[in-house]
Amino acid sequence: MNHHPADAVLDAIDRLAAPACVGIDPVLDRLPEVLRPGASSAASAARAIGAFSVELLDAVAGRVPCVKFQSACFERYGHAGIAALEGCIRAARQRELKVILDAKRGDIGISAEQYAAAVFGDDPEADAAVRPDWVTINAYLGADGIRPFLKPGRGAFALVRTSNPGGDAVQAQRLADGRTVAESVAELVASIGEALVGERGYSSLGAVVAATRAEDAGRLRRIMPNQLFLVPGFGAQGGGVDDVLPCFDADGRGAIVTASRTVIYAFQEQAGDWTQAVADAADRFADELGRAAGLR
Repeated sequence: MNHHPADAVLDAIDRLAAPACVGIDPVLDRLPEVLRPGASSAASAARAIGAFSVELLDAVAGRVPCVKFQSACFERYGHAGIAALEGCIRAARQRELKVILDAKRGDIGISAEQYAAAVFGDDPEADAAVRPDWVTINAYLGADGIRPFLKPGRGAFALVRTSNPGGDAVQAQRLADGRTVAESVAELVASIGEALVGERGYSSLGAVVAATRAEDAGRLRRIMPNQLFLVPGFGAQGGGVDDVLPCFDADGRGAIVTASRTVIYAFQEQAGDWTQAVADAADRFADELGRAAGLR
């Protein structure tokens, strides 16, 4: 667990020549018919989304280096959902996938410390099998909402420029000095992350910068040269290859692009074995990004 998290994820990207992450956002009524439970209890629903997620992992392992679990999709089913999530994280690790927990945690003081312990565990070695490598956090509470998540061997992606249209109401606003709110938060993230840079030049404090904000990505990359960018919004939300390129550095590294619906629900557009449809979509996604970044 002492391996620097940014170095580890960059090594994983290099092995597959694909700066790609599949988002696992399981929704019960979108599962393949064969996996939908007959009854609708929390326990049966959790088992179904857990089984679906593990089969997704089998389909994408060896094709993409990372997966991102949407915590809300599991948390809604209470303790059964949390148990399913931990089982899925364990399964992802067994398949040598880097794991991001998309939880967008945000608080201060002892509450932030408790959230960090809930995500990463109290004993990094003992809890490693069911804990993520990275978590998404809300940077808009300031430094005291960020620092509790900066644990040895773990990483955090701080929200800087998000993909939702409503984010503009805050993030695109101009301050008196001309910077946007997002640019101000980016400077904070860069400053905090400066002391956490690994051998490959990237910090264990990364940033979420959406593919749907291509006009901002270049400026944010200049402000945060040492941050890994986690880039949502590709595919179903409208982001394309040209939109994500400004998130990368000159060597085609420094960004992890995520796609969820276009991969995990690919079977809805393709007849036959549903897992093969997912695998084919993951291959296309990885190849498109690998070529665009110059890694293939």
